[in-house]
Amino acid sequence: TNEKFAGHFEDWRATQPHRACTVVNDGTTSNEDRLGAIGDLHLVIEQQGIDEDLLVIAGDNLFTGDLSGFGARCRETQTPVLGAYDVGSLEEATKYGVVAVNDAGQISSFEEKPAQPQSTLIGIALYYYPRAALAEIRRYIAEGNNPDQPGRLIQWLYPQQPVHTWTVPGDWLDIGSKETLEAADALFRRTDA
Repeated sequence: TNEKFAGHFEDWRATQPHRACTVVNDGTTSNEDRLGAIGDLHLVIEQQGIDEDLLVIAGDNLFTGDLSGFGARCRETQTPVLGAYDVGSLEEATKYGVVAVNDAGQISSFEEKPAQPQSTLIGIALYYYPRAALAEIRRYIAEGNNPDQPGRLIQWLYPQQPVHTWTVPGDWLDIGSKETLEAADALFRRTDA
């Protein structure tokens, strides 16, 4: 998190004594000095000395389906794995990173927010990076690549090594805006009724 919200997360963490959780404050105070999603991932890897497989799920994702198959896919491939979801509309796909996959479920193309998407299959912020891929995250940052938009790391990585996908079952909701949060709330209210 950033400096503005770190205290809120620390307060929450204090109410969770039975859960192992670390809050990492990146120290940023504005959009001008923020590290970006990949920059923050790199910070956590370095600051916390992470040297093992890594699962990354963005906090603005909501899922209605069972994600246990994602873990199975990660164990099966032992490569980076990207969660994928069919948004069902080319117009909707323009808001995301559009992926194409081969018969083995390996990414064959990835285009971030294309004006003319070739499909409705998108990559979502559900990532698995095996331990061996951590060096690639460090290299991505060291080479001065865009430290924001986590899909850009996958876009950079897939031509260099196999990156597999796993299609998310059920509904996936991106609640990064007020409108999408309201739509998710309405969906879950119907489900609870």
